[in-house]
Amino acid sequence: MNGSQSLESVLDEWYRWVNWVTRDARDERESEGLTGYYDFMYLVETDPELAWKAILAAIDQPRMEPFLGNLAASPLEELLDLHGAAFIGRVEQRARSDPRFARVLGGVWQSAMPDAIWQRVQAVWNTEC
Repeated sequence: MNGSQSLESVLDEWYRWVNWVTRDARDERESEGLTGYYDFMYLVETDPELAWKAILAAIDQPRMEPFLGNLAASPLEELLDLHGAAFIGRVEQRARSDPRFARVLGGVWQSAMPDAIWQRVQAVWNTEC
């Protein structure tokens, strides 16, 4: 990922990737140049504050509606795996005030998340999608 990529650029590239990867019939040749997944995951690792903003922005974009499960299973879950202690307070607050975010949070799995963080996630998520 280029360090100068904008939030909008990261989301546009992730949208292109997730739109391709979720197709039933997809041409593998079309995947060339689709870096959106890797760009977003790199952002989660290297700039979690910007990744958090990107996750919230993605949830608010109508075009992302069909892909919110993918957003939960990749960037949001990874953010909580790697940086859960730093973000769990914000996650709890957002889930309590934003039903849409709580539904997306319901798609997260524990993965490498510490048990204490996982329990707090489960206390505020909405798994009734």
